[in-house]
Amino acid sequence: MSESTTHSTELTSQYISQVTNDLDRNVKEQERIKAELGSLQDQLNTLQQDHAVLVSVRQALGVPASSPEPTDTEGAVVPSPRKTASHAADAGRQTKKATARGPRRKETPAKTAQPTLVDLIHQHLTEQKEPRSAAEIAEALRQTHTERAIDTKVVRTTLENLVAKSRAHRTKQGHSVLYTAVNTQEQTAAPQD
Repeated sequence: MSESTTHSTELTSQYISQVTNDLDRNVKEQERIKAELGSLQDQLNTLQQDHAVLVSVRQALGVPASSPEPTDTEGAVVPSPRKTASHAADAGRQTKKATARGPRRKETPAKTAQPTLVDLIHQHLTEQKEPRSAAEIAEALRQTHTERAIDTKVVRTTLENLVAKSRAHRTKQGHSVLYTAVNTQEQTAAPQD
């Protein structure tokens, strides 16, 4: 009997360990997705601001509106990318209408586009003489770019992407993860994708 009990206890231990590991992976994946959503929301906000400026410039030039205004997506939940038969039919009709109107004109931007968060982070890293944590970088960017919503998790994800692209180095000191920019000589020596 005691051998059976021991086996049962070991099996329960294994299940508990596996479930705990699965839960940890799930939480980390949720955080990664949330960071990506935050980054996409920042990009959407920038595009909406650019659109508003372009619309006002177009109105100032006296050009009539030729394209529909985008719908307000403030606080909207992004739906999953599933297509039903009716959506596919709608998309086909939209394509036919667009083809009938002819090619779209390229609008030239009326103002200098804001740098991306990736560019801001990389520039900040290149200006630093010592390694910085994601929290330090996020705080510095919040102070210098008060018009932007900068989330530490998004900064951390962006830093990891820069590391993956060999544009930044990651070092660990105890429990802290610190980042530095790859200097330009190292970047030019690195093979390009």
